[in-house]
Amino acid sequence: MKAARAVDLAESVVEPWGLAGDRRWMLADEAGRFVSQREEPALTRVSVIYGTNDDGVTISSHGSPRCEVAVPRDAELVKVSVWGTSFVAMGAGPAADRWFSAYLGRPVRLVYMDDPARRPVDPDYGRPGETVSFADGFPLLLTSAGSLGQLGDWLAGEGEQPVPMTRFRPNVVVAGAPPWAEDRWRRIRIGAVPFRVVKPCGRCVVTTTDQDTGERGQQPLKMLAKRRRFGPELVFGQNLIPDAPGVIRVGDPVEILA
Repeated sequence: MKAARAVDLAESVVEPWGLAGDRRWMLADEAGRFVSQREEPALTRVSVIYGTNDDGVTISSHGSPRCEVAVPRDAELVKVSVWGTSFVAMGAGPAADRWFSAYLGRPVRLVYMDDPARRPVDPDYGRPGETVSFADGFPLLLTSAGSLGQLGDWLAGEGEQPVPMTRFRPNVVVAGAPPWAEDRWRRIRIGAVPFRVVKPCGRCVVTTTDQDTGERGQQPLKMLAKRRRFGPELVFGQNLIPDAPGVIRVGDPVEILA
């Protein structure tokens, strides 16, 4: 679910719009605009367990009762928007809406992307017909352990605590490459699946949010502003679009094609 606690996977199917199941659920406010950790850091404490209740999800958070949510079938279509792009998604039902509204203390509703072909990728970076889930902009986000290590060294050098990779909420983490090598990649293969590296990922206040507690600080955004500013964006990670479906697994080799 977009903005909820991350889910670790040993392997995943790569679909045209992202990893199977990734960011297919989302919260929307009364105007239909997406709700994320940017304005609701308490979402870091929401766990979503998949494969329950007829392939639906179980939602939980400490101190709140569990909520079982089935994948909606032929339910109400709701107009929603993500970063200015409007499309429709399927309402998850009143029980889920009540749970999240009570948890956040304001009216919200849970929606499900029943048809991931409805939302196009930014045409400045994608090809005609390419689509994306409820992710911020692109099917997958890649980050590098080497780059995180360099960022940690910069932070430690100024008396700050390094931050974990969870702050950046990636789909794929690569290891073994020099810091910032991913800035130069244009096409890669992970296992047998080819990807285009289409755009650096500009970072926001979510990176300053402790993904266990929801508490916020100033880092690493302050350091990225000092060391990794590219035009208006503070960059960490690269956005990917798959060129073919397949399966990727932890430990797969990564080949730089261009």
